[in-house]
Amino acid sequence: MKLPWLEPDTPLPPAEFALRDPDGLLAAGADLSVQRLQEAYGKGIFPWYSEGEPVLWWSPDPRMVLACADFVESHSLAKRLRRMAREEGTSAATIEVRVDTAFEQVLRACAAPRGQQNATWITPEMQDAYLAWHRAGGAHSIETWIDGRLCAGLYGISLGGMFFGESMFTHVTDGSKIALCHLVRFLVRHGVPWIDCQQQTRHLASLGAQPVQRARFVDEVQQLVRQAPPPWHPGRLDTSGRLHPLPVPAADPV
Repeated sequence: MKLPWLEPDTPLPPAEFALRDPDGLLAAGADLSVQRLQEAYGKGIFPWYSEGEPVLWWSPDPRMVLACADFVESHSLAKRLRRMAREEGTSAATIEVRVDTAFEQVLRACAAPRGQQNATWITPEMQDAYLAWHRAGGAHSIETWIDGRLCAGLYGISLGGMFFGESMFTHVTDGSKIALCHLVRFLVRHGVPWIDCQQQTRHLASLGAQPVQRARFVDEVQQLVRQAPPPWHPGRLDTSGRLHPLPVPAADPV
């Protein structure tokens, strides 16, 4: 059967239409406007394509999902987090996790080629789209700062009571896991049960993610996106998942 081609005003087909493709390819075409992306994510669909291709829309079956209650902390990570908790708010603290203070930097770092790769799926067009969504209030970054330097982070989409993880990067051991753990604790605090991880990998499985059948995933998403979202704003995340406002800069002396 021919792959559906989407014009700018054509709605995305339901996710179950991807049954004809084992990898979940659903449609091609359309654009990456914030409105289109909101429609897609609310239906359990996401864009993924290479530069020079038309936009491709996917809904794989099964879908990799991290239930926040199932997140696995390694022994070394748990030990590091306990140390961070002891040092929070003191001069000894060298690691700080922030929200939405360097979204574009996180996005660019996630888009950078890795290892032997010469290309990235986070194309310039995709970067522009998620940056626009961030400015519209839907895309967020969780950032690990060490000694005042951005060393790791992740970004994703908050839609109602659902979080869709997109990508992460790190330049230090456990840097992105520290960001993810703080995100999980923040989401748990605000009643968000799931993080969509899209594709199955051993790394995600080691963190507690599990495959979920597409029909169940789509049903859950359609319910969760109707809930109120967490109270996102730029700030600092503590180890218990509380988001603190950024300190107000001191006024210049008159």
